Amino acid sequence: MAVPDRPEGAEGKTPAPLRPLIMRYAARSDVGRVRAKNDDSAYVGRHLAVVADGMGGHAGGDVASAATVLDMIHLDKDDYDGDAGTVLADEIQTANSLLSELVHMNPKLAGMGTTVTALLLAEGKLHFAHIGDSRAYRLRNGEFEQVSVDHTFVQRLIDEGRLRPEEAETHPHKNVLMRVLGDVDASPELDLATLDVEPGERWLLCSDGLNYVAGHVVERTVRETPNLRECAELLVDLTLEAGAPDNVTVVMLEIAEQTSDDVRTAAVEIVPAASPSIVTATASESPVLLPGSIVGAAPTPKTTPKTDGPGAADVPPEDSAAEKEEPATSTDPHLGEHLSAEVLREDLAGRPHELVGAAATAAETGSIPTIAGRTLARRAATVLTHKSEQAREEADDDKAARPPRRWLTVAIAAAIVALLALGLWLGYAWTQTRYYIGEQDQHVAIFNGVSQRLGPIQLSTLETVTDIRMSDLPEFSQQRVRQTVPARDLYDAQRIVKNLERTGTTAPADECITPSPTPATPGTSASPGATAVPGETAGPGAAVTGAPTPAATAPVCEVGK
Repeated sequence: MAVPDRPEGAEGKTPAPLRPLIMRYAARSDVGRVRAKNDDSAYVGRHLAVVADGMGGHAGGDVASAATVLDMIHLDKDDYDGDAGTVLADEIQTANSLLSELVHMNPKLAGMGTTVTALLLAEGKLHFAHIGDSRAYRLRNGEFEQVSVDHTFVQRLIDEGRLRPEEAETHPHKNVLMRVLGDVDASPELDLATLDVEPGERWLLCSDGLNYVAGHVVERTVRETPNLRECAELLVDLTLEAGAPDNVTVVMLEIAEQTSDDVRTAAVEIVPAASPSIVTATASESPVLLPGSIVGAAPTPKTTPKTDGPGAADVPPEDSAAEKEEPATSTDPHLGEHLSAEVLREDLAGRPHELVGAAATAAETGSIPTIAGRTLARRAATVLTHKSEQAREEADDDKAARPPRRWLTVAIAAAIVALLALGLWLGYAWTQTRYYIGEQDQHVAIFNGVSQRLGPIQLSTLETVTDIRMSDLPEFSQQRVRQTVPARDLYDAQRIVKNLERTGTTAPADECITPSPTPATPGTSASPGATAVPGETAGPGAAVTGAPTPAATAPVCEVGK
């Protein structure tokens, strides 16, 4: 990456182009004196600086900030095909989607979120992205200013003129955020800017825990402390002296021209660090220091020195939380996948950097949030190593992880199909116990099954064809047979056929009834038990046309029995 050449001088000669710009940096994060765990995370390298302040308390603020920071560390480079600012914004939106996926995987994390304040140095420009109430300050040409705008309720009141800035610090809702990454908004609004950059300018990125130090004290410290490491340490110490009721994270960086020494130390070896809770490096030249557990050690939690009050002993993070009557809320190992030390080292050792806070704890223990861990492993295999062997290993790992779920799905589907098949078979078996009377080749026939069809499948078979011709039956009996007459079993079907043969009806003789004498309507003929149809000849047992006669009192068999 090269910035534009200097303009021609008075002599008409063009000087050599400026060397590429990089960040020199220092970072520190502290849990504070009140909180049981650190929800802040930060990363800073030669081209990327990001601070994330997680929220949600026991719901997983540390998970949110760690997942977001670990998902963004691959941006620490200066070669971008397109607009680096767009890439930065897209990556933050992607991190927001990852947090939503984490909440979907574990509903107990619902409500977690994180702020993000990031700087990306690329193509001679400084790309800025911000959401939440973490802050970015710049010291340039002697002017110290806050570049970020807090996305808080009180800041909105200040912008609307309803609250004075000095009243904001004591407002009861000063910590209420209006915008944040998390599972509340699928596409949160970011503050974005592309800024000109000059060698020598300084930036301070910090979580809102630093707000407990007076603004003029912060400014004086940044102005008067030349060494970046000392400046970061002093700002955190001042916060602790002020009571530090919240986590505090500070990233100090200075824009500088790259030197030959920087090129030689672009990739460094990893050595153990003294403190497992904070990953440290020198402000510019020294090798990157990662926790000792990253270098081949088992991913087990380490005891961390407590700094939240006198008498605090070295206890594991879980025990520390328990002492304050709070549940263990460090990065949940059930949400994460233990990455190998080699993969993590390949990703982080490609350039000098510092990783602090919850992200450093997650990297140390190997308890990387699942989504960020999966992304990290994929990028480490495809971007850093460029080895087809590792790509195949990753594919094999994915295949090894997927079969249980695939076989479970197949097993459930097979069980459903088996149940459906069993149900269909039982239903079909039941139909084969039934019989009905119907028509076959103009004769009365007995069928086994039911008269319905199941798609192309006929649910009945011909049992026998009788000698009874359809034309020999009364009209109403013909209609009845064509509509099919159900029978309980074969014997019942044979009984109905016998009745048709003897009486022309489906009802047996002993089921006939004797209606009371009723005058018949002239010119009509009545069917047994049915409404008289004009002009029709009465069938067997029917009433005759005309005035009442003795035949009208003869037994009339009911139809349809």
